[in-house]
Amino acid sequence: MFQLTEEEIEIMVSQNAIPSKQHLGGSSPYAFSEYEVLQLANVLKSGRATQVSIKVIEVFVKMREMLTDTLRLHLDVELIKKKLENQDRNIEIVFSYLDELMEIKENSVHRSPVGFKRKDEK
Repeated sequence: MFQLTEEEIEIMVSQNAIPSKQHLGGSSPYAFSEYEVLQLANVLKSGRATQVSIKVIEVFVKMREMLTDTLRLHLDVELIKKKLENQDRNIEIVFSYLDELMEIKENSVHRSPVGFKRKDEK
């Protein structure tokens, strides 16, 4: 069990988890970790306490899943950003090559074809 910091209390108030700091009675609230809730469920034997403990553990499991999904999404977004960044560079390279080819075509001198010519052709 640990006591919440002022910053964590502010987050709880801003997210409407608690209406205001006044509802705390002037002291910082305590919170349980997932493992502490599990230990508490093993100590408390009433039916209601067991149900509440199970629900709290389910919430912790859901939170862990959400964090994992969020991390996975973040990594996917970063991968897409890197691919787009590389694609932008590749497109720039293609355009620079096209510009070079256009310059070569514009600056080229017309030459007569090479090869055997018959007398009646010229």
